[in-house]
Amino acid sequence: MSDHVEVKREGAVLSIVLNRPERRNALTVAMYADLADAVRSASSDSEVRLITIRGNGADFTAGNDLMDFLSEARPEAVEELPVGRFLLALADNEVPLIAAVHGNAIGIGTTMLLHCDLVLADTDSRFKLPFVELGLVPEAASSLLLPRLSGRRAAARMLLLGESFGAEEAAQWGLVSHVVPAGGLDEALAAIVRTLLSRPPEALRMTQRLLRAADREAVKERIGVEGRHFGERLQSEEIKQAIAAFFAARSGAAP
Repeated sequence: MSDHVEVKREGAVLSIVLNRPERRNALTVAMYADLADAVRSASSDSEVRLITIRGNGADFTAGNDLMDFLSEARPEAVEELPVGRFLLALADNEVPLIAAVHGNAIGIGTTMLLHCDLVLADTDSRFKLPFVELGLVPEAASSLLLPRLSGRRAAARMLLLGESFGAEEAAQWGLVSHVVPAGGLDEALAAIVRTLLSRPPEALRMTQRLLRAADREAVKERIGVEGRHFGERLQSEEIKQAIAAFFAARSGAAP
């Protein structure tokens, strides 16, 4: 594992921490590879009963590290990409997965939550899906899962407009299972973990598997379709202009 993904086994719990706080936990290609390996290993280990994922520092994750992501050589098959391996690992995962979100959850920081079984969010959390704004298309099967979860109109607000929204809206739309008072995330996560560990482990895994069974193949198929479109968009003139405008805005310069 890299220094930027901290994976710890604590009894029957595999804890994953995004640990790049100086860059708001923006995800690199290497981090995706580490995340994929961690989820796959936990899912195949009968001794692991829960997976938790959270971010270190001010944010859950600011999404992709754009420069690192754009520099990656892209094979045609989604499953050959570290990000594709991570998304498919999430889709295949058969261990209850709990996310604890604080600060910003941008792009993949929001869409990965669709694959978590429970999501706790601090009241100060902010969510945003800026794919269209960046000249891209949705990923992580979000074009399938978001309309199913929240309805097509809410999904259009999130994906077409890319509006930022808070924890209460995320809960109303089904993205978040628990809204936690500011500063209470650690305690709330620990309580959920204790409750789940008190449950019979085989019944817990089997119920998680049943909850996902109907959608699993459709989700994996949509990850592939979105991934191919995403790869095509990365070669487009639109994304070059959008990325240039993004970095110009961050530097305070005119695009």
